[in-house]
Amino acid sequence: MTVAIDRATGKRRGEPGPRPGLSRRIRYGYQKHWYAYAMIAPVAVVLGVLVFYPLVYGFYLTLTDANSLNSARTIGVNHIDATYKFIGLDNYKDVLFGQLSYDRFWSHFIWTVVWTVVCVTLHYTIGLGLALLLNQKFRGQTLYRVILVLPWAVPTFVTVFGWRFMLADSGIINAALHTLHLPQPQWLEDTFWQRFAAIMVNTWCGVPFMMLSLLGGLQAIDASLYEAAEMDGASAWQRFRYVTLPGLRSVSSTVVLLGIIWTFNQFAIIFLLFGNTAPDAQILVTWAYQLGFGQQPRDFAQSATYGILLLAILIVFTSFYRRWLNRNEQQLAI
Repeated sequence: MTVAIDRATGKRRGEPGPRPGLSRRIRYGYQKHWYAYAMIAPVAVVLGVLVFYPLVYGFYLTLTDANSLNSARTIGVNHIDATYKFIGLDNYKDVLFGQLSYDRFWSHFIWTVVWTVVCVTLHYTIGLGLALLLNQKFRGQTLYRVILVLPWAVPTFVTVFGWRFMLADSGIINAALHTLHLPQPQWLEDTFWQRFAAIMVNTWCGVPFMMLSLLGGLQAIDASLYEAAEMDGASAWQRFRYVTLPGLRSVSSTVVLLGIIWTFNQFAIIFLLFGNTAPDAQILVTWAYQLGFGQQPRDFAQSATYGILLLAILIVFTSFYRRWLNRNEQQLAI
């Protein structure tokens, strides 16, 4: 077989040349797609200022003993320089394994996990039930949808303050229980009822999102699948199990993940409902706030440590959750 040789380059004709260098490829990509970089530049700047810089600075604070007494501050015309020092990983050791680690971290971590699991379970089950009802054709369907969406449309602080007034000792809920000669719990004072009230209010606020998301998923399922299942003699439960749930798998995985992340970090409901009056009902994010801003001296380093630990927990959980979903999808595909 004869191979043609290019006399100018000394290479075989048709043989690809060397790949361009990394800097050359980057320069070529920038010249070709400069408008895309120009469009995302403002977003990158905003994310850097509002997200990445606070995150990096917060991580730096976890490696110090910074608090409100040794941080830089200005009093009148006098400026006091910062005197906190670098202490390495001592904050993480103290939070996770210190003498007060159970009272300050692990007890709140356990309650946060319980709070998240119970709330997301209620969000999904109630939201799915309402979505199934609203997916049926009946008179006044649009009106019912609007009414059920209202708890989500109303600002959170308005909803929580409304519940706080109703749950007070002289509120409408205890007044109704008194009329019915039933026990009147101390919703905002007793630890058990504080936690119960927090779950109840969060469920009220979170169900509409699940309902709307799952309703959209239900409407995307092909109606012919239900017709075929009915013709094969499938019962209502079998149609729900083998048609509805598989059809909602992608939507369910997404809304459950979002629900877990939002509920795990649900600051507004706990803080607005109890403030700093319910130490045993505080989840990790509100407890971190109390350490950094709700006590004297304010412990910035410990509060930042809680924030970094929260981020690490959610990153680890999300990665395992996505791997579990991908493995299940692969098994179903086989």
